[in-house]
Amino acid sequence: MTTPNDFPAEGGCDCRAVRYRMETPPLFVHCCHCRWCQRESGASFALNAMIEADQVTSLGVAPEMVDTPSDSGSGQRIARCPTCRVALWSHYAGAGPVVAFVRVGTLDNPDLLPPDIHIFTESKQPWVVLPAGAPAVATYYDRGEFWSPESLARRERLLPLIEAYRAGRASPR
Repeated sequence: MTTPNDFPAEGGCDCRAVRYRMETPPLFVHCCHCRWCQRESGASFALNAMIEADQVTSLGVAPEMVDTPSDSGSGQRIARCPTCRVALWSHYAGAGPVVAFVRVGTLDNPDLLPPDIHIFTESKQPWVVLPAGAPAVATYYDRGEFWSPESLARRERLLPLIEAYRAGRASPR
């Protein structure tokens, strides 16, 4: 189990040009088995730690933000190393730049953040066996059922920023 004493936690890309530090524990960790994540990662799933973007401190070269399609049709922006092209985190359209979905595998110690839940298991690879008792849902889930009270409170504090982002995105440019 992750504790606040495990943070800050650092990570980065393969060539070490882009380095970052997660200042606090994440809000929640998703192991997503959707086909989009499988295609994007080239693996059986994506393991993402959701965290307030302002709690991810850049320690090296700034990543390049790459616009990428998503299943929702709204797209996402993936932070990639401009040199080795490793994906470090994403910003999905729903929360935009307010929330980062950090790729757990890019942490120096990825063992620190096992998944809190397996999502979109209806499309997981049939040979992937989930641990007994691991929270898992066929598609998505209700935050109130799975998130800790602390994470829900942190999300509440983010909502005005998320709404401002959405309002700015919806206005004509």
